[in-house]
Amino acid sequence: MPSHFIDFQLFGDQFSTSEIRAVFDERTMLQRWLDVEAALAAAQAELHLIPREAAEAISHAARVENLDLDAVKRDLEVTAHPLVPIVRELARAAGDAGRWVHWGATTQDILDTAMVLQVRTAHQILRRDLVALTLALSDLAELHRDTVMAGRTHAQHALPITFGFKVATWVAECVRQVGRLDEAAPRLFVGELGGAVGTLAGFGPHGEAVQRRALERLGLGVPPIAWHASRDTITEFVTLLALIAGTLARIANEVIQLQRSEIMELEEPFAPGKIGSSTMPHKRNPAHAERIVAIARLLRGVATTALETTVAAHERDMSVGRAEWVLVPEAACLAAAAEHWSLVVVRGLRVNAERMKENLHRTGGLLLSEPIMLRLGEILGRNTAHDLVYEAAMAAFEGRGSFRKLLLADPRIADALPAGEIDRLLEPTSYTGLAGTFVDRVVREARRLNA
Repeated sequence: MPSHFIDFQLFGDQFSTSEIRAVFDERTMLQRWLDVEAALAAAQAELHLIPREAAEAISHAARVENLDLDAVKRDLEVTAHPLVPIVRELARAAGDAGRWVHWGATTQDILDTAMVLQVRTAHQILRRDLVALTLALSDLAELHRDTVMAGRTHAQHALPITFGFKVATWVAECVRQVGRLDEAAPRLFVGELGGAVGTLAGFGPHGEAVQRRALERLGLGVPPIAWHASRDTITEFVTLLALIAGTLARIANEVIQLQRSEIMELEEPFAPGKIGSSTMPHKRNPAHAERIVAIARLLRGVATTALETTVAAHERDMSVGRAEWVLVPEAACLAAAAEHWSLVVVRGLRVNAERMKENLHRTGGLLLSEPIMLRLGEILGRNTAHDLVYEAAMAAFEGRGSFRKLLLADPRIADALPAGEIDRLLEPTSYTGLAGTFVDRVVREARRLNA
């Protein structure tokens, strides 16, 4: 029975998806190992290093269903070696051609190259869903391009913005994350066939040709030199997934904050039957958004461990390789779940524009102190204007009157700014700056992404 939450029958889809689990399940991993062995044999046959019929027999046998996995398990317990039992079973399944299986290669050649094949598939899934999320956010930003709300800094009302502007900052961040995935791809999709210490000695004078042809068969790049002990690209992938999850958690956390009962400007998708609490029937909790934030925390921990794998000893050190067997699938599964739940939240997000409008006026015009100060500063000087508006704002904040009345009650201000102009300056919709322009700019860039 599965003992990891990701693989649980009931709860696994909370922290992974069935699609990404299939990429990293045990049988798929073994099949990728066999795919590399078959590509190696085919390349060697093309160069007349092994008989062509032997390569064909190896390729035919290199299917998980052809192996006796119970025998592999028994042999694994004896050998304490991850690949030798598979090589033995493949050799048995290939018959007389079995003597040519794994010719000149080392274990990590097979395991590393197979892992890259899995990472490539995972990368496609993760990029696809991240682009879908970016476009969904772009639609949301356009829809609310001019929906005015309170901008907040330090958790306090600051100046008016639009909800579309807020969403556009999420879009821009997602666009950068897609760019990072694309930039990492050429470094990631590189195989490994170097032999025991990476010098290709076991392949003889045809070593480079064997390496190139085998990896080309798998659709992978050829490394400039062996990377058995260089784990930077695998670590880059894991840490990049943590970085992407950080973006998704920032979005989810904003939903959580703006779904507070005191604010209620946003609400994650709700449908009758969704329960917030087993004991408080009134609760409508942001459960999906909280899950995204939790996943991002887990991924940051995985990334920290991945960074430890960059320190490997000598020409090969399987203490890092074995760690990656856990790190890479877990990171990919968690990231896929974060993207999935982010799509759920964004596609069904409830935006309460009326509540945003109400909250704009909750502080009685205080979030328009800047335009008052700047206009007054044109007449009295900036520092003087700041001090005068500060006095009125602090008095209003402490309940000694409305901001507008306090401004007009100060003759130094009233003499400089007539009541009509103060009223104009206290209108939130007139002070959103270039919010709409920025939305248009960011959305245009997002729509250039290739799905």
